Amino acid sequence: MKALALLSGGLDSILAVKLILDQGINVVALNFVTPFSELEKNRAEIQAKRLKIPLKTIKLGKYYIKIIRNPKHGYGKNMNPCIDCRIFMLKRAKEYAKKIKASFIFTGEILDERPMTQTRKALDLIEKESGLKRKLLRPLSARLLPETEAEMRDWIDRKKLLDIIGRQRKRQIELAKKFRITDYPNPGGGCLLTYKEFAVKVRDLFKYKKGVSIKDINFLKIGRHFRFKKNKIIVGRNKDENKLLLRLKGKDDYFFKVLDFGSPITILQGPQRKEAIEMAASLTARYSDAKKKKILVNYGEEKLSKSITISPLTEKEIKNLRIG
Repeated sequence: MKALALLSGGLDSILAVKLILDQGINVVALNFVTPFSELEKNRAEIQAKRLKIPLKTIKLGKYYIKIIRNPKHGYGKNMNPCIDCRIFMLKRAKEYAKKIKASFIFTGEILDERPMTQTRKALDLIEKESGLKRKLLRPLSARLLPETEAEMRDWIDRKKLLDIIGRQRKRQIELAKKFRITDYPNPGGGCLLTYKEFAVKVRDLFKYKKGVSIKDINFLKIGRHFRFKKNKIIVGRNKDENKLLLRLKGKDDYFFKVLDFGSPITILQGPQRKEAIEMAASLTARYSDAKKKKILVNYGEEKLSKSITISPLTEKEIKNLRIG
């Protein structure tokens, strides 16, 4: 008997895996990495090694971005289309389960733990639209939910599953102690779409650009972001971000820098109009270490072959341009 687990690396998914392993079932873990993943290091990989189970990682790309842009079931508090996201991932999980001949799929979801995706109504909807009605096991709340195929066919002993409900984590923490699980992440986090400031940047990007790429999303994760008419201006905040901006820069983008002073790298995207160049240069001057009324800013596409002398923007002007 083999089962496929959706493993985020959080405590709930770790506990779900432990419950299924304890029933003598082989578990293969599946983890999805989205363009909006917050964590630099995949915590699922760490936990899969500790649980001694194989892990398959699937990176979601441009098609996933289309779902974020037009979610059938709408957004949560910010730009997080959690129901559509869950359905999409479970459809992919269903395909992978078939490929590896897993008898059933299970998750670490808990009834009523999350208001958008884990109410009874939402759980039923997600099961139905992913094609997994009565085939998706949720071990931590299974005894509060209808029997799944795995329980009805005695692949799983329902009596050994749990009846956790709500947002309190007392029982999960007690189980963690019982299973001697000590190193697990705090709840929440992981998806940048749930953060207000990042969501504002995503809305701006979708508004001004039709064909959004993974590179466009990666730009949103670094630097200070400004909108000037049809132009996007991104200003680095430190050396590491400066390097990343240069790496992500498109061949038609201008980049800006103040030479001989500490300076951000600034990227200008969009039409290379005079007023846009002046605005990007003025922002670069403002965030540089050159404290003068007029500052020489160099810029160009491949090399800093051009220059402009300009006054730094005021705080009020910056506020009017800032995204998020």
